[in-house]
Amino acid sequence: MKALVTGAAGFIGSHLSERLLERGHSVIGIDNFTDYYPREIKETNLSSLRTRSNFEFLETSIEDAPLKDVVNNVTHVFHLAAQAGVRRSWGDDFSIYTSLNVDATQRLLESCVNSDIERLVYASSSSIYGDGARIPTREDERPQPLSPYGVTKLAAEHLCMLYHANYGLPTVAVRYFTVYGPRQRPDMAFNRFLQALILGQPISLYGQGDQTRDFTFVEDAVAATMMAGTNGHPGTAYNIGGGSRVSINQVLDMMQIITERTADIQHHDAQKGDVKDTYADTTLARNHLDFSPRVQLEDGILAEYQWLLSRLSNH
Repeated sequence: MKALVTGAAGFIGSHLSERLLERGHSVIGIDNFTDYYPREIKETNLSSLRTRSNFEFLETSIEDAPLKDVVNNVTHVFHLAAQAGVRRSWGDDFSIYTSLNVDATQRLLESCVNSDIERLVYASSSSIYGDGARIPTREDERPQPLSPYGVTKLAAEHLCMLYHANYGLPTVAVRYFTVYGPRQRPDMAFNRFLQALILGQPISLYGQGDQTRDFTFVEDAVAATMMAGTNGHPGTAYNIGGGSRVSINQVLDMMQIITERTADIQHHDAQKGDVKDTYADTTLARNHLDFSPRVQLEDGILAEYQWLLSRLSNH
């Protein structure tokens, strides 16, 4: 396999690139280092990748990348590049989300038309479902995003499917449910909570903590993404979840046990766009991709805690 990974310097993209290289594949990574969080974090994510002879990195936006040339030299495309974040997607920033999530996806798809790629795997999100979905949620549930971010992720997923329907492009979508683990973005809850516990700072909790999530360890998300690249049925979307639904309060209890610290929790109003509950029905991914999550939540939290400890001690 020779793979193009967009968003290769990001949280999931860097892990995916490493796993592909470890399997003996070649990777071309693209990232434009958007200012959503500090560049130095992404540079650290890339550090081990840059030492690999079968890894090539292009610092560019999808808009400016020589996509036709790149796509003609790869067998698989893993499209993880996107502007992340539910809470920032409101207001004037929405144009950033439409540009980086929708327009960029359309340009990438257009460049793949008439190519010989075997799969294009699009990293979608559980945020497309919104709050009206049945729990556990199946892929045929009607999508009703609750945030502008979710709208752009759904729009890009629809683009992938219509390029399959009209051009026969072998597109597959993986709908991630709250991915966590080492290298998690600094704005995400687990990173914020653990860092606050380590530093003895208060934890800002939006809502009462009774909202539930299906948390997915990054290695499980990466394994599913790679399997989608080989076994995914073109034109199909797959839920990728961690296999257990827990409340934020339960997570905080686990974190206090793991860190041996007591949390100073400060409650704030729930945020617009935050859904109440998520829980993936992963039957389709199990049947088509042979996917089953392997990492238990406690083990995954411990891995992220140890990574954060190491990172903070080096600063």
